[in-house]
Amino acid sequence: MQKIYLILSFVFTLLALVFSIMPMDTIALLPIGLAIAFCLLTIRKSEGNKVKIPKWLLTISVLCSVFVIGKTLLIKDEVVVDQTFEQQKIETKQEAKKELEELEQLENDLE
Repeated sequence: MQKIYLILSFVFTLLALVFSIMPMDTIALLPIGLAIAFCLLTIRKSEGNKVKIPKWLLTISVLCSVFVIGKTLLIKDEVVVDQTFEQQKIETKQEAKKELEELEQLENDLE
């Protein structure tokens, strides 16, 4: 049973690392929570000197959780209006209107 817990804690710790690096916000807390739970179960079932690997995995999982929570609380997503793009869009509309007016003028002259 200890080996199964160790394998599961290793897998979920890897998933926690991957999810915490990717921009997934609080979704990363799910594999982190599972990794911490399985690491604690592995430490509980382990004997004596077999506790070293689960402790390392637990440390990595806790660091991932601190990173994800810090990233969620400290980094704010902001949408900034790009003034140059808006200006280009207005200029493009004006140019298109001028071209249409020129085409209408040419059409009227041909008639």
